[in-house]
Amino acid sequence: MEDNGHQTQPLLTSRHQTPPDSAVFKADSDDIAPIAAVGDFTREFFIESKKLWYLAGPAIFTSICQYSLGAITQVFSGHVSTIALAAVSVENSVIAGFCLGITYGMGSALETLCGQAYGAGQVHMLGVYMQRSWVIMNSTAILLLLLYVLAEPLLKAIGQTATISEAAGKFALLMIPQLFAYTFNYPMQKFLQAQSKIMAMAWIAAAALLLHVLFSWLLMLKLGWGLVGAAVVLNASWWFIDVGQFAYILSGTCGEAWSGFSLEAFRNLWGFVRLSLASAVMLCLEVWYFMALILFAGYLKNAEVSVDALSICMNILGWTIMVSFGMNAAVSVRVSNELGASHPRTAKFSLLVAVVTSILIGILLSLVLIIFREQYPFLFSNDSAVRKMVVDLTPMLALCIVINNVQPVLSGVAVGAGWQTAVAYVNIACYYIFGIPLGLVLGYVLDFGVMGIWSGMLSGTILQTAVLFFMIYKTDWNKEASLAEDRIKKWGGHSKTHA
Repeated sequence: MEDNGHQTQPLLTSRHQTPPDSAVFKADSDDIAPIAAVGDFTREFFIESKKLWYLAGPAIFTSICQYSLGAITQVFSGHVSTIALAAVSVENSVIAGFCLGITYGMGSALETLCGQAYGAGQVHMLGVYMQRSWVIMNSTAILLLLLYVLAEPLLKAIGQTATISEAAGKFALLMIPQLFAYTFNYPMQKFLQAQSKIMAMAWIAAAALLLHVLFSWLLMLKLGWGLVGAAVVLNASWWFIDVGQFAYILSGTCGEAWSGFSLEAFRNLWGFVRLSLASAVMLCLEVWYFMALILFAGYLKNAEVSVDALSICMNILGWTIMVSFGMNAAVSVRVSNELGASHPRTAKFSLLVAVVTSILIGILLSLVLIIFREQYPFLFSNDSAVRKMVVDLTPMLALCIVINNVQPVLSGVAVGAGWQTAVAYVNIACYYIFGIPLGLVLGYVLDFGVMGIWSGMLSGTILQTAVLFFMIYKTDWNKEASLAEDRIKKWGGHSKTHA
């Protein structure tokens, strides 16, 4: 097999043999070499699975808990009124979704830098990277405030109904504190993930979720605060997570990674901005793609029912994608750590284990959804028309779960290896040049409605996944390890010297 014109090592490897030298890389004895038998593969698969699940288990739980904050707010909104559900769905998908894509994307730059620095033993740089990210992301959030302030006219301008736009616009104004909670949260997440300190994040997220359910029921339904209650509880829950994570960092458990606030955070800001923007573009193009699906549904006949039904499906899809996001975080940490430590074969094997695991999980989740397709819509809406459309869309949702359970894992590899710019171009071509136009043709021109829009856009996701598979297949992982060392030196660390 050849990668980018270089001869590469086999994918299946065993860490008990000494790998041969490479022109660009000479491995430590901790890297793994070609596997000779099925038994070796099975043993190595379980060893790597244990490492991945040590990270992925708490990361999946944390992702599900944090995603569930907004999802549960939508569930309670559906029991307030149809327009309340539409308002929360549109604000959550369009306004907050747009900003989430930018903040999460910019924060993901730390997955590359922190992960590779930690793998190279440059632990002291993690706190500096996190503070630089805070400075840049909060400056960006000030600009993003305009989207919240102008949400109502913007939604009307892009064709949403006046009723939905007005309700979503008022809700957006109440959700401004959540924007700044995002800017602090994601850098702290990447900082802790790089050090494999996932359990603390999981416990904080679990506490936030329990309190969120209790107070959402109390304020939105029991006391009748409606959307105001939804905003109060959702904002408070996100800031609870931020305060909890920062308190954990200050407690001293991160050791050398956090040595206090430093003026070094203000050095090399422009270079850090460029890296953050590349990460943001890559992630935004993915987040906005699904945001656009709900937006297009608002232009169909019977828009409120279409938006509500599709938002319920996206809600379910979001919960299942959180599983793959947890695996995304785990494989990103594993790949970046191993590349930072100059172990390219181990990084490659981590990818294989993560992809196989994600496919199996996606199939299992899809089967559960198909089996209970007549029951689960009752959890989200009292409207029979909305529930019927959700049942009709369930087969498409099940297929989407399988595909989207793999794609974030591949994106995690891209982040761990620092390929954000290249993947951004892939996303533009597959999602916006191919997927969206095809969805619009199927949905509007051929009159297949929501199913047509979704089918076309899912085709874009399938194409993007295939391209990422090809990129990874053709990658020279020895060269990536060498690039990781150069990246660490560029951003202020000094990689250890390998024998």
